[in-house]
Amino acid sequence: MPALVALIFVTAVWGVTFVQVKDAVALYPLFAFLAVRFWIATLTLAVPGLPRVRSLGRPGLGAGAFLGLLLAAGYTLQTAGLERTTVSSTGFITGMYVVLTPLIALLLVRSRIGFSVWGGVVLSTIGLAMLSGIHAGSAAGDLLVLAAAAVYSLQIVLMERYAPVYDAVAFTFVEMLAAGVALGVVAVALGDLHVPHGWTVWGALLVTGVFASALGFLVQTWAQRRTSATRTALAFTMEPVWTALFGYTLAGDRLGWLGWGGCAVIMAGIVLAEPAAARALASALRRPRT
Repeated sequence: MPALVALIFVTAVWGVTFVQVKDAVALYPLFAFLAVRFWIATLTLAVPGLPRVRSLGRPGLGAGAFLGLLLAAGYTLQTAGLERTTVSSTGFITGMYVVLTPLIALLLVRSRIGFSVWGGVVLSTIGLAMLSGIHAGSAAGDLLVLAAAAVYSLQIVLMERYAPVYDAVAFTFVEMLAAGVALGVVAVALGDLHVPHGWTVWGALLVTGVFASALGFLVQTWAQRRTSATRTALAFTMEPVWTALFGYTLAGDRLGWLGWGGCAVIMAGIVLAEPAAARALASALRRPRT
């Protein structure tokens, strides 16, 4: 039960950050915001993580750095999409990583997926088409968020391979560091990097850097070792629900019947596919490496 509660709390934190980030990147450049976010996450994990880095070895360092680059790419696409569409749409489309993850696993590790996953794919696609027809959002923004969900799916599949092998704190530290360095290089090249000002930006940076990134990924790793894959999967279905709640109450999202109907259809696809997706990944993880 504590693990399940922790996961639901993490999804609530992730949900509220969509509102904060949308407000922050309207005031502070995207790549600079993401770079500082991951620098804060790196500093948060530096004391416990840095002494453990040696335990990773070269393979662990390489894997952590690669997954960090994936996170950087995913968050860049997601945040760029969030700038162009609504908070609620971003949350539900991001949640489609649930139905995309087993498809990525199918391509990479030939993991079998059931009919419920395919049903989830169909429903989520219909919901996405409905969302694209509303005036409150942006088709380009929705596609950017969908691309981010695909990147997150790849990251999840690879993490299922690496999480049981390497120290969680050290691995997460390397991930955050790699993402921060990559995004920092881009921010400097664009000339966007400067000291942030105002509580709107700093509040979003602290919440996303400390709680959503550093502690969020650690809690996820801790909880997934203490509860079943199915319970973990069901807890993650709460993220788009929290996002819709905060988008409606804090960001003033008013999507109309077509938009909210699309969100509901995507949610139905996520709920349908999630348990089967978790089982597919667990099955792939148990297979010996080749």
